[in-house]
Amino acid sequence: MPLFSSSPAATEAEKDGVPVFKFPRWRVKGQAILEVVDQYKATGAELNVLPFCSQFIPMEVIDHPKHGSIIYHPSLLPRHRGASAINWTLIQGDKKGGFTVFWADDGLDTGPILLQRECDVEPNDTVNTIYKRFLFPEGIKGMVEAVRLITEGKAPKITQPQEGATYECIQKKENAKIDWNQPAKAIHNWIRGNDKVPGAWAEVDGQEVTFFGSTLVDNGTVANGQPLEIPGASQPGIVTKTGLLLFGNDGKTVSQLTRMNQYKSFTV
Repeated sequence: MPLFSSSPAATEAEKDGVPVFKFPRWRVKGQAILEVVDQYKATGAELNVLPFCSQFIPMEVIDHPKHGSIIYHPSLLPRHRGASAINWTLIQGDKKGGFTVFWADDGLDTGPILLQRECDVEPNDTVNTIYKRFLFPEGIKGMVEAVRLITEGKAPKITQPQEGATYECIQKKENAKIDWNQPAKAIHNWIRGNDKVPGAWAEVDGQEVTFFGSTLVDNGTVANGQPLEIPGASQPGIVTKTGLLLFGNDGKTVSQLTRMNQYKSFTV
């Protein structure tokens, strides 16, 4: 099977004589690049395995192998289709997360399900922690299991239900600004769901401040520190020795760190 990557797996594949390609793109203006497709077809691949595929692969490639193509997606499809699935699992406060290995079709994350694995989402999980704890290590095992099932002729094709399907926008810096007019838990979920990329942010004293490392705080906690006015917040934050305390519109508290290279007028 050819590899299309500059990953360690591709490096090892080259040593074993497995074809490795590093195409910058497969399509131009929505059309497949014929030279690229022909080079791919010449390998005689019987299955495409696409973990975390960040490009749109032409259907000429997706449908070419006799076993088709399978894709890894870091959510429990049909929930959180799209490119920011882990972010939105946290932003929306899901209690369960996980991944899906599915058969590629011409839709966006809409193909039949081969297998799924789920995990609990911890209250203070970030994109990084849930990825490293479960989605990455178990995802590798899941892809290996999926290929084994295909090899044995036992791989299911379960049509995705329409009920519960969601599709959210791609999280970028420009749409990660914090809306302070929310309960503390929603602010917490927004910050951890954008942690650390693209980074939830707000304007403080005319400068952009990025927030990360968010944790929910016992509402009975009494904190002493320097008050910090935040435009749009229901009440000032409190700068303490361990972090910045913020308040939702319900009076409850969230604690996190900030990127201090962007804001110099106080010290955490």
